[in-house]
Amino acid sequence: MPNPTGNAAAPLAGRRAQAARNDAVILEAARAVFLDDPKAPIAAVADRAGVGISALYRRYAGKEDLLRRLCHDGLRRYVAEAEAALADPDGWRGFAGFLERVVDADVHSLTVHLAGTFTPTEEMGRDAQRANELTVTLVERAHATGRLRPDVVTQDVGLLLEGCAALRVPDQERTRQLRRRHLAVLLAGLAVTDPPLPGPPPAAGEFAWRWRRPE
Repeated sequence: MPNPTGNAAAPLAGRRAQAARNDAVILEAARAVFLDDPKAPIAAVADRAGVGISALYRRYAGKEDLLRRLCHDGLRRYVAEAEAALADPDGWRGFAGFLERVVDADVHSLTVHLAGTFTPTEEMGRDAQRANELTVTLVERAHATGRLRPDVVTQDVGLLLEGCAALRVPDQERTRQLRRRHLAVLLAGLAVTDPPLPGPPPAAGEFAWRWRRPE
C-alpha cells in the first residue's frame, strides 16, 4: 500500500547518496593506485578503497572504463577552470589564476601517467577540442595585455602544467606548496621578453603520440 506521507522515497535517496560516496572512494583510490603504478590491477583499487571487487565491477566494466573516467573527470575540470578564467576581464590575471587552479587540482598527473592506456571516447575527443580552444583564447588574451612574452604558444601551457605535476613528495600539502612555488617561477619567466626562448616552440599535436595505444 502506498505511503501517503511520501517517506518511502527516503531510503532510495539514502542508497543513492551511499552509492555516490562509494564511487567517490573508488575514484580516489584509483587515482592514488594508478599514479603509483599505471599497470596495477583493478583489484588493487578495490583493496585500497575497502570495497569488494564485485562492488567495483558494478560501477565499471573493467580497468579501461575506470581509467577513462579518471582522465575524463580531469579533462572536464580543466574545461571548467578555463571557462571560469575567461570570465575575468583581466587577461593576464585570468590566465595566471587558471594555471594556479589547474595545478592545485592536479589534473595533469593522471594525463601524463595514463596516456595511451585506454581508448578515448568521442565525447572525450570533443571535450579535448574544447579544452584546446579555450586555452588558445586564454593565451591570446594574455598576449593582448602585453604581459605574456610574445614567443609563448598554446602548447607551452601543457608542458608548463606537466612540469608542475611532476613535483610530488609524500606530504600532500607540501606538494601543493612546491607546485605553487614552481608555478610562480614559471609565470615570472613567461612575463620576460628578452632574451628569446631557446629552440622552436612545441608544435600542435607534437605530443599526441602518447595517446595512441600500442598495436
